[in-house]
Amino acid sequence: MKKLADRLLHRLTDRVTALGADHHCSERTDQGTSGLRHRQDCRMPPQGVRLYIHDRYVVMDNGILQVTLSKPGGIITGIKYNAIDNVLEVRNKETNRGYWDLHWNEVGGKGIFDVISGVTFRVIVETEEHVEISFLRTWDPSLEGKYIPLNIDKRFIMLRGSSGVYTYGIYEHLKEWPGFELGETRIAFKLRKDKFHYMAMADDRKRIMPFPDDLCKGRCQTLDYQEASLLTAPCDPHLQGEVDDKYQYSCENKDLRVHGWISFDPPVGFWQITPSNEFRSGGPLKQNLTSHVGPTTLAVFHSTHYAGKTMMPRFECGEPWKKVFGPVFIYLNSTANRDDSLCLWDDAKIKMKAEVESWPYSFVASEDYPKSEERGWAHGRLLIHDRFISNDLISARGAYVGLAPPGDAGSWQIECKGYQFWAIADEAGYFSIENVRPGEYNLYAWVPGFIGDYRNDTIVTVTSGCKIEMGDIVYEPPRDGPTLWEIGIPDRKASEFFIPDPDPMLVNRALVHHQDRFRQYGLWKRYTDLYPNDDLVYTIGVSDYRRDWFFAHVPRKKGDVHEGTTWQIRFKLENTDQKANYKLRVAIASATLAELQVRVNDAEAIRPLFTTGLIGRDNSIARHGIHGVYMLYTVNIPGNRFVQGDNTIFLKQPRCNGPFQGIMYDYIRLEGTP
Repeated sequence: MKKLADRLLHRLTDRVTALGADHHCSERTDQGTSGLRHRQDCRMPPQGVRLYIHDRYVVMDNGILQVTLSKPGGIITGIKYNAIDNVLEVRNKETNRGYWDLHWNEVGGKGIFDVISGVTFRVIVETEEHVEISFLRTWDPSLEGKYIPLNIDKRFIMLRGSSGVYTYGIYEHLKEWPGFELGETRIAFKLRKDKFHYMAMADDRKRIMPFPDDLCKGRCQTLDYQEASLLTAPCDPHLQGEVDDKYQYSCENKDLRVHGWISFDPPVGFWQITPSNEFRSGGPLKQNLTSHVGPTTLAVFHSTHYAGKTMMPRFECGEPWKKVFGPVFIYLNSTANRDDSLCLWDDAKIKMKAEVESWPYSFVASEDYPKSEERGWAHGRLLIHDRFISNDLISARGAYVGLAPPGDAGSWQIECKGYQFWAIADEAGYFSIENVRPGEYNLYAWVPGFIGDYRNDTIVTVTSGCKIEMGDIVYEPPRDGPTLWEIGIPDRKASEFFIPDPDPMLVNRALVHHQDRFRQYGLWKRYTDLYPNDDLVYTIGVSDYRRDWFFAHVPRKKGDVHEGTTWQIRFKLENTDQKANYKLRVAIASATLAELQVRVNDAEAIRPLFTTGLIGRDNSIARHGIHGVYMLYTVNIPGNRFVQGDNTIFLKQPRCNGPFQGIMYDYIRLEGTP
């Protein structure tokens, strides 16, 4: 660890010198103090929280850190910590340092980006133990077309002895107000680029990052879209020839608990911790941005990334709505020994676990945020009935079981107006969904290893303090006959299929030999390299999906244009039943402006046996997502379409206006007659 830290510090010193940044000795920690700085409150009684209110600013100070916000806007303009006067980028305008924002539009109108600025400041709680302050922006008809028709109350909380600050927001749409669509809402922090160079979001995704200057003209080459850049003359020569793309650091909600940045001189960490997913859109598998070059750290509550417009909620006139986003925790830590700088990530993970265990928080003042005793629990066991696998009920071990607003089976993955609560079933299929807000829900589930979505038709009404026993619940996955053959693993992802090596000139070195190697840039182009003339052919019993099934069904590039592609599945059938029906199950992990046409034993048939029509807008191929919005299709194949012996199913994806149109399959199965 020490040798690695020394190498990193040496590189960072060279980088900062190259930028002409000035490191002041006054910003270094006391070298005589050992241990992580956030633990200093264990050695002496921590100072009480103090609130200073000025004409244009408000300051919260607990002796560990000092947070300055604009008044009445509620924009975080400064965070003083560990002798660094401001960890936020002081070169930025005050409105571009730490802020809540959103992207919205009137129904049918153009998109509007809005940094949310309050118009009224209030003190909600002020004691030595706890300060909570509010920055409220109210809406009235005179603002129609200028601001989103919402009352937005941004709250900030500081506790005694806490090395950080909490923030949450209350969004409210009144019944009589006009409708709108909400594309995104989040919190963004822009950190000092002369300090924070090392980013961490997972144990296997952490690295020294490029400078923002590296993404400027003359230092990089923009690739197939503006977010992706090839570093041609970076400030740090070690990054020469690498690709930077913020989507390479996306993460599923279920794993997106803590991420942030480390400064090596002085050794300080800045972390965004999300202790609960209940307020995030799209459920546990929805992917969101994390941290990226800036240095920028985000807390994304709602976005259309990896889902498309199906994830954009429309609120109608006459539709009242209120939702609490957060709280999330902004955590800062430090160490006196620069050799221990990388340990700040380990400490941030420990702090994250403590925050998760403390959820729901007891100190939040808003009545719109129910405390633990005001929430409910739901318990039960999920079992699977699939008579073609077993005559007995099967434990749904590892199943994702959740309560989400009422809807159709699978609707939770694009649900974005309410709250969701999820648990993972144990080995016996038992689940316990805890700390559920009062309200009405459906129980949903999906089970790794089985296709489809489960929904319990009964409305689950959660009341304050209730404990609901759901009993044994049986899910019958879609099936009409025995498995004749299958391709892939039904897990809603395409990661088990063949992931090619990236173009050696377009590599992110942090992702080489990585389990998420699908996040390398430009992998869609490799299909043309591997299949320049003829398309993929997969032979049942001979081919192996891990090496012979390309992860994405994309167009082939021919010169300056793209052409549709047709994949073949070849297999043998004995004793076909000409009068019966066979079922082809096609589970799709992602689709982007694509179409799947299915033909049987006749690739040139004018009319396909089945077509999905135009489907999908999740753009997961371009954004290295390996999955987006899950879809399941059942194709009925009359037995007279098959012949005894050799058969071929043709899967054609004809849409080819660009390189990113395509499909990522999750799993394909042919079922015989019952």
